[in-house]
This record gives sequence, structure tokens and C-alpha cells, in this order.
Amino acid sequence: MGRTPVDGQPVRFNAFTASCPSRRLLDTIGDKWVSLVIVALGLEGRMRYSELSARIAGVSQKMLTQTLRGLERDGLLTRTVTPSVPVRVDYELTPLGRSLLDTIRHLKDWAEAHMSEVDDARAMYDRKHQ
Repeated sequence: MGRTPVDGQPVRFNAFTASCPSRRLLDTIGDKWVSLVIVALGLEGRMRYSELSARIAGVSQKMLTQTLRGLERDGLLTRTVTPSVPVRVDYELTPLGRSLLDTIRHLKDWAEAHMSEVDDARAMYDRKHQ
């Protein structure tokens, strides 16, 4: 269920339907950079851009900027600018972003715990299909 439109009836979403907007959200939260930003902010709390960049190895400046903007647009994080020299910009999960944290963190933990098994399965598959 979603927000309530003017007629008072709840909006229902079904990601199995091709036109459902929840598919775009699934695309977003399934992105590796989005997942890593959410987990980093969930573990560390409020972070500056440079701290996020250092914490998430391999993310380009362009990709991190796009990811942060998208998460802010979706209401999953807030961007706070503090006027100073230099300007300080902090990012923090919103309550909506925190509600997603456990799910994303468990997915990350699962990937780390089972990567060896997946590597073995990939190698076996590749040997069979050469």
C-alpha cells in the first residue's frame, strides 16, 4: 500500500507489474553503491562526503555524487550544509533510510559470508559450459 490519493483509497503497488513504480525503487536499492552508502551511514552515522568516499573503496566521485543525490531525492538520506571555510556537507540516513538498513546490511553480510560458495559454483558452471 502507498500514499492515499484524493479519493481516500490507498494506492497499491505490485512490483510484478511492468508499469509499477516500485520497480524503479527496487532498481535503486539493488545498486551496489546505494547499498554500500546505506550500510556505511547506518554503521558510522553522519558522514562527510570525503569520509564516505574513503570508506567505500572503488567508488568514483561522479558515482558517489549521483548516488547521494538519488538517495536524497528518494528521502533515504539528508544532506546538511554547514557554512564554514571550507563548507561542510554531511550526509545522514533519514528514518525511511534507517528502516531499510537492516535489510541491506543482512544482504551485504550474506554476500560476504557466501562469496566462497558462489565462486565455487561459478567455477564449476564455467568448467561445465566451456
